[in-house]
Parts: sequence; C-alpha cells; structure tokens
Amino acid sequence: MSRSQRLLDLIQTMRRYRRPVSGKVLAEETGISIRTLYRDIATLQAQGAHIEGEPGIGYVLRPGFMLPPLMFTEEEIEALVLGSRWVAKQPDNRLSTAARDALNKIAAVLPDDLRDSVDTSALLVGPAEGPASDGIDLAAVRKAIRSERKLDITYRDGNGSPSSRLIWPFALGFFDKVRVIVAWCELRQDFRHFRTDRLSRLDATDIRYPRRRQVLLKEWRETQGIAQPS
Repeated sequence: MSRSQRLLDLIQTMRRYRRPVSGKVLAEETGISIRTLYRDIATLQAQGAHIEGEPGIGYVLRPGFMLPPLMFTEEEIEALVLGSRWVAKQPDNRLSTAARDALNKIAAVLPDDLRDSVDTSALLVGPAEGPASDGIDLAAVRKAIRSERKLDITYRDGNGSPSSRLIWPFALGFFDKVRVIVAWCELRQDFRHFRTDRLSRLDATDIRYPRRRQVLLKEWRETQGIAQPS
C-alpha cells in the first residue's frame, strides 16, 4: 500500500468516529503498526489536519481538513453515483438538482479512468411505484431543520381530520412514496411523525425551538430503539 493511500485510509477511518478513538483501534482498522500510526498522525497534523489527542487518551479528527478527491475506490464511486441518482429522483427539486451538481463536481476532478466509472456505472435507480406528491415545499422543511426553527402546520390524520400544530422539526425521512417529518409536537407534547403529503399548510416561523436538534434526534432514536451512530 502506498503512503498516500495509507494516509487517506487513516483519514477516512477517523471520520467515522465522532468521539476520541484509541490509537490501538485505529491501527487495527487500518492494518498498520501502532508506531506507523503515530508517525502518520504526525504527518497529517503537519499537513494541516485538525487531529487532537495523544497516546493513552485517543484521537479525534475535527472538521475542516480535505485531501484531494482523487483516491475513491470503485465501490465508493458506485455508492456516490447510486446515492446521487436516488436523490435526483426525489420530489425536492432543489435537493435533486444539488445531487446532480455535486456528482458533476466530483467527476470533474477525478482522473480519466475514474471519471469513466461515474459515466458508465451500471447501478440504476428504478422508478417509484406510485406518484410522489407533496403539498408543501420540502426545501422550507430542510431550512427549518438546519436553523432549528418551529413550523406552523395544518395536518390531516389518517381519517382526513385536520388539526393545527406547532412543531419542532429535527429530521426528514425519505421513502419511495412518502416523506416524513420527524418532530416534537407542542400539541401532543411528544415526538410525532408527519407525512408531508398530508400537510395542507406549512408556515415557517422565526421562533427558535428551545432545544438543539442533535439532542432531540438522540432522544427520538432512543424512543424508537435505534442505535446511535458511532
């Protein structure tokens, strides 16, 4: 394995961890000795990588460091192409356009042989089984999630009965036929899931909800029995 590939593998491994991880674990996952690991960490730090920690405590990679995007494996390219093609078929026009633009930007900086892999990928996304329609602007939902702002909505339940809700949106789930807003509902004082095709009104507010969305997402995962990401 080349040194550049080894450094890239180490960066990619560290990006999977949000909390400090021991040098022993990093060395085992990347298949190198602990001595080589310490030397590679020092090299990356000298190149500007924001790696914090020390032996016996663990290491964490802070955001902001990018290596040239030339070393994608074939599987990584297939994953990028497949994911971008799936997002491009979603009814959120801004998100679908962003997916196509992002893939084009990645392809533009790849070597010729890897760029051909993007153009000729045989992994296809099939058509949706039914019409995917939303009565609201999904971009407004995503903006409210990013800015942690409340949404004022009118929602119809399964029986078609409408109700007005003030919700704290913190996640948006994409399925083949429906999109689902995951939120804290002030009316029910609990977590609720709102199908976007059942929304007849959605008004963005400037009211910041009182808790961080990361905390809400963590608590919701616990109520659903979903494991937290490492």
